[in-house]
Amino acid sequence: MKKLLVSTILFAILLSACSPPANLELTRNQEKWQMANISHYRFRLAVTCFCPFSQRMPLAIEVENGRVVSMVYSDGTPVPDNEREFFAQYETINALFGYTKDSIAKADEIQIQYDGAYGFPSGVQIDFIKNAIDDELSLYVQSFEPLN
Repeated sequence: MKKLLVSTILFAILLSACSPPANLELTRNQEKWQMANISHYRFRLAVTCFCPFSQRMPLAIEVENGRVVSMVYSDGTPVPDNEREFFAQYETINALFGYTKDSIAKADEIQIQYDGAYGFPSGVQIDFIKNAIDDELSLYVQSFEPLN
């Protein structure tokens, strides 16, 4: 009987680990974003990390039909192609959802805030390795504006 109880408890723990609340909340908000059906928008993206470009944040990004139309640093300088590669993983709202989902699975700690109107992640603070130094990354979506 004791063995059955322990097995049942372990199974329940494993089952709950397969679908953590963070993933459920992300899915609900991603559905909200998809329902809004916004294909053309602009926003500012602040990326904070131990990175050489952090003083040039936020980026101003315009997206149309899932493609970046423009991306410029806060001083108005276009982001060069070789630097755009770094931002590609969160340069659109859909990419930001994907990056956030991957980070939930990989990070030791993650905090996510969502936009109340459209559901996109408006703030994502990630600590990939809890006891490591300079591995943290934060992403903040600001001044979101639908254009369609």
